[in-house]
Amino acid sequence: MDPTRLFALQLLRAVLDQHRPLDEALDRLPASADLRDRAAAHRLAATVLRRAGTLDAVLEPHLKRAPPDAVRWILRIGAAGLLFLETPAHAAVGTAVDLARSQKLAPFAGLVNAVLRRVAEGGAGVLAELDSPRLDTPGWLWASWGNRARAIATAHQIAAPLDLSVKPGAAVPEGGVVLPTGSVRLPAGTRVADLAGFAAGEIWVQDAAAALPARLLAAQPGERVADLCAAPGGKTAQLAAAGARVTAVESAERRLPRLRENLDRLGLEAEIVQADATEWRPAELFDAILLDAPCSATGTIRRHPDLPHLKRPQDIPALTAGQDRLIEAASAMLRPGGRLIYAVCSLQSEEGPGRVSPRFGLQPEPFTPDELSAIPQAYAGGWLKTDPSMWPDHGGLDGFFCARFKKI
Repeated sequence: MDPTRLFALQLLRAVLDQHRPLDEALDRLPASADLRDRAAAHRLAATVLRRAGTLDAVLEPHLKRAPPDAVRWILRIGAAGLLFLETPAHAAVGTAVDLARSQKLAPFAGLVNAVLRRVAEGGAGVLAELDSPRLDTPGWLWASWGNRARAIATAHQIAAPLDLSVKPGAAVPEGGVVLPTGSVRLPAGTRVADLAGFAAGEIWVQDAAAALPARLLAAQPGERVADLCAAPGGKTAQLAAAGARVTAVESAERRLPRLRENLDRLGLEAEIVQADATEWRPAELFDAILLDAPCSATGTIRRHPDLPHLKRPQDIPALTAGQDRLIEAASAMLRPGGRLIYAVCSLQSEEGPGRVSPRFGLQPEPFTPDELSAIPQAYAGGWLKTDPSMWPDHGGLDGFFCARFKKI
């Protein structure tokens, strides 16, 4: 039995049946699993999740009736290999048949064989006639993105590159391209642990858009700065590297070890507090606060193709209520005249512009075009708004929204 396909099926079951995030499911694969098999299984499962609507449209004409879910997942795995991953036809078909048999689905092995052989013969032609961006995007997300929907959904079809933040004065890793905002980009699939700067504590993984909120906070040496909802620590590292005295607040105990490990590897210091930021209060008010609030994370779909299968429109009201509580709490921690950057990795307007208004003793303070001169297309009337369709010549970037407030 091919371990890559077996692990890919386990990952898909975890996401589609048990509603667990793909990264969490990957962590739960057997510890003895070969790293190459794990990586290949993740790539295959991610492709199925990213292109599920298109795969189903290719498979549907060859199915007289809906198969059991497990059989459909196996068909998707085989078709993804054939159509998107350049798997030889005999290997894609044969491993899918073996997978069906290994899962006590032998009565469906003939169906799997016949359907995938037909896909191998004509699937590429069918693929060219389909509206894949629309098929691969849930209707509620497509509608919410307005006239940017097609461009965003098209960008989601391509796996994201590896972006890095680099400590001041450190060398750019070999093969890295410096982006206009200062982040460094390497091709998708690059292993960060293989880069010389990783072991030396000079680099950390952080999408170019995710690096913008801390840049816009513009922390100064010696300032007291809080990073709320801090794990895994990329923004904390940026603030500490700028010379600020940073307090990193994180509520989830399970996320603290990674936060500490990242700071230790980078040789950076920050006070780490495990607490619910809506309830915790500092002994001394902060000069500035970065709030990267929990959100729907729809701006990161190209990195996390499981999200459209896990999120629902009814999730948004609870998220926005939580964001408001965090904004109110941040205001209580901020000295008069202090500044707050509110950020979400979301494309949903309710979580972005919908959260910006004078309240909680905070006054919105728009960004200037000069502050966003490195990425002018993200300037949105005083806010920062990025989406995956931007920077097509550079390889895109995640979707982020940022707004600045001043404490009255």
